[in-house]
Amino acid sequence: MADAQTVSLDAATPADAVILSNLLELYIHDLSDVFPGIELGQDGRFGYPKLPLYWSERERRFAFLIRCGGRVAGFVLATRGSPAVEDPDTLDVAEFFVLRRYRRSGVGRQAACLLWNDLPGKWTVRVAEGNRGALAFWRGVVAEFTSGAVTELVRPGQPNAWRVFCFESVPERVGP
Repeated sequence: MADAQTVSLDAATPADAVILSNLLELYIHDLSDVFPGIELGQDGRFGYPKLPLYWSERERRFAFLIRCGGRVAGFVLATRGSPAVEDPDTLDVAEFFVLRRYRRSGVGRQAACLLWNDLPGKWTVRVAEGNRGALAFWRGVVAEFTSGAVTELVRPGQPNAWRVFCFESVPERVGP
C-alpha cells in the first residue's frame, strides 16, 4: 500500500489537536493489551494529559501526523529528553501509532525514517517487552536505519521491562 502512495510526516499544529486526541484514544486502547492497568476515565475516554504540552513546549516536544496518499495514517510524538537516558538533549520517540489499515505496508517504517531525518541527533526508542509486535517492528526499523549501529538496553519496568534502542541519526546528505 505504501509503495503506491506517498508517505509524509507533517508537523502538527494546535488546529490538529482534535485529530491527535482522537488518534491517541485508538493508540491507548491498543496499548491496554500490554498495560492492563490502563483504565477508561469517567467520560469514556482514556485521555492524554500531556498533549497540550506539545503546543506550549515546542522546543522540546514535537507532534506529527503520518499521512499516506494525503490521508491520516497515524501520528508520532517525540520529545527532547528521554526517561531512558541522562542526556537531556537525546531525542525520544514518546508515542508512535499507525492505523491498522496501514500496518505491515511500510508506512510506519517510512514515517520513522522521515522523523529521524527531520530531527537529526541522538535518539532513543523505548518499547515494552510485552509489546511483541512493536518490539519486532522497532528492532528491524532501527537496525535498517542505522545499518546496525544501535545499542540495545533493557530497563526494568512494570508490568513489563523496557527494551531501549539508542542510536544517532545524521542529516541526509544533499548533492555530491
